[in-house]
Amino acid sequence: MDYTLETSQQKEKLLKTIYSLQLKSFATLQAASPLLSRQRGMGMVTQHQVHQLADKAKSLCGDLDNIKNLLRYCQDDLVQRIPNPTGSCYGGVRGVHCSRDGSIYVTAESAPWVHVLSSTGHMLQALPCQQTGKGGGTFLPEDVTVTHSGMVAVADMVSEAIWVFNPHSGHSKGEWIKIRNVGSPRGIGVDSMEKILVADYAQGQVHSFALDHAFKMLNVHSVPNLQGPRYISPALNGGFVVSEECGDVKVFTNSRKLLCSLSSKYKHHFGNPAGVCVDMDGSILVADEQHRTVHLFPKHGSPICLVSSGLRRPAGMACSSFGHLFVADTGDNCVKVFKYRVRAP
Repeated sequence: MDYTLETSQQKEKLLKTIYSLQLKSFATLQAASPLLSRQRGMGMVTQHQVHQLADKAKSLCGDLDNIKNLLRYCQDDLVQRIPNPTGSCYGGVRGVHCSRDGSIYVTAESAPWVHVLSSTGHMLQALPCQQTGKGGGTFLPEDVTVTHSGMVAVADMVSEAIWVFNPHSGHSKGEWIKIRNVGSPRGIGVDSMEKILVADYAQGQVHSFALDHAFKMLNVHSVPNLQGPRYISPALNGGFVVSEECGDVKVFTNSRKLLCSLSSKYKHHFGNPAGVCVDMDGSILVADEQHRTVHLFPKHGSPICLVSSGLRRPAGMACSSFGHLFVADTGDNCVKVFKYRVRAP
């Protein structure tokens, strides 16, 4: 059968089904509403029938959410490969961040740079990770983020520190400022309140803190009892999402209270969760290093596999407001760009 004809028939059938449900539910509502609001009792309707209908309605609403999500997203749509800006002299790409203007920030294993690229992958700037002053040496950024005011912040696992780049310092090319020592910082992000979020792998904690104009830390807070936290992303509600190496992804509220774990909420089995990000709809995207996949966890509906093949060792991840997903594939030494939305929001 011609694919176009088959697709048209499927569309027509789906539209008819949804339209039939709409008509039937509206007709039932019109008939039942006056009886239930004015008539005493419930006639011959039993408690069992009410429970049965509620369960069926819940299941049907879930099916409709899944259909809506499957229409909205697409799978394995690789649109670009961005080579590691450091070349092959160092390890593979590790961290990736997409700023509001579409610029991409990339770190690589054992490479003392943060590279800033355009949304199409062209080099804009290379920030050498070099300490200033006497005895200054290089440091190795593990992951990277950008504050709302445009400052670059990195997690340095080797030096056990967080660094922030100040472009307005007395040095002509700006300077890196060491903010604090952290046991074993891997992932880094910035929440909606401009607080820096740090996943401390060795101590099993997430640290958050604000910075004043003099780069002094304010309102330091730590969330304990995590199992090997790796990557972290701010959530739309002011909270954050953090991946755990031991096989789960946890969501916290803006008051730093545990909201849920994705494995429990969605009955999803993770292998080795790595990069996480939250898109403009509030959906959570997770890269699984062991399974070599990326799944999207919507607010309503079942998880959706956005990338099912083509990844070797996914690490950091970011998504843009243009409906693109950036995956740092350490095993392939490049950033892979996927179109994951059928249409940009």
